[in-house]
Amino acid sequence: MSSFWSFFWPLLAAGLVIGAIAGTFGLRIPRAEAKAKMEGEPVVAGSRRRAWLYLVAGLMACAGATGVWSGPMGAARVLTHRVERDARITLDNYEMLQVGAYLHRKPLSRRLILYGPADDFQRSELARILGQIPGVREVRWSAKGGGVPLFVEGFGAAILGFLLGWLLAYLFELRRRYNTQWNW
Repeated sequence: MSSFWSFFWPLLAAGLVIGAIAGTFGLRIPRAEAKAKMEGEPVVAGSRRRAWLYLVAGLMACAGATGVWSGPMGAARVLTHRVERDARITLDNYEMLQVGAYLHRKPLSRRLILYGPADDFQRSELARILGQIPGVREVRWSAKGGGVPLFVEGFGAAILGFLLGWLLAYLFELRRRYNTQWNW
């Protein structure tokens, strides 16, 4: 199972739901304001402020969902365990028993750090082979630099889902506004 399906897909789906809900409430124009717009009367700009409020609240909800998914629900721990187990199995299959691998922590990222005795050819080939493990972004032999934190990557997936949900809510609101002109 790839890391997309096990870690990022639920965050994308949660962002989609949060975006659709926030967009539905944030983009809705009250009837009085819509009627004034249709009749050409001046309109108060309260709905624009409300849309920004719901946008920020939705993004904060996406950050909270990412934090809960990564931490207390244990998705980051499961991903870490799966990647490190697959790396150990791969190293054992190539009879590299003195070489070890772990994901960079503090902050947790998808960079796999290798350690142990190996010559130049073994180093380059192990980096290439272990880079193909699902969930690994990069393989290095030194622990310098951590890469992009897993939380930031997860938050990016949640924001992508949020934007898609916001777009769906916007399209639904456009249809609703168009249909209000036929209210006989």
